[in-house]
Amino acid sequence: MKVSPRPPCGSSPSLLDTAAMRATSRLLLAQDAEPPSPQDLETLTLRLRGYMMLAIPVVESAALTWPEGDVPRACALACIGEARMRLRLEPRNSTLTAGIRYAQRLARSVNALCDHYRTVGGEQR
Repeated sequence: MKVSPRPPCGSSPSLLDTAAMRATSRLLLAQDAEPPSPQDLETLTLRLRGYMMLAIPVVESAALTWPEGDVPRACALACIGEARMRLRLEPRNSTLTAGIRYAQRLARSVNALCDHYRTVGGEQR
C-alpha cells in the first residue's frame, strides 16, 4: 500500500473534505485492505488524527445549532466525546498489529464524524 502525502482538508477551514476522509479510512477498514507498512501506518495514523482534530470542532459547531434534546445533536455530541477520548489514547504496545488496531479505531471515529457532519447539516446532499 502506498500512502501519498496529502493535506487533510480543503482550503476552507469550515468545510470538511469528507470524501478524502472516508477514502483514508477505507485503506484500513475495507474487507480487502492490505496491512500497511510501518511507514504507511504512521502516515495514515497522523492523517486520521489530523482529520479528527479538524472535524471535531466543525461537527460540534453544527450540532450545537440543533435544539437541546434533539436526537441528531445528542448523537453527534456523543460521537465527539468518543473521538476526543480516542485522540487521548495510544496503541497498547509498539507492535504493528497494535498500531493497525489503533488506526482502525481512529478510522471508525473519522467515518462517524463524517456521518454526523452530514446529519447535522454540515454537508449538503
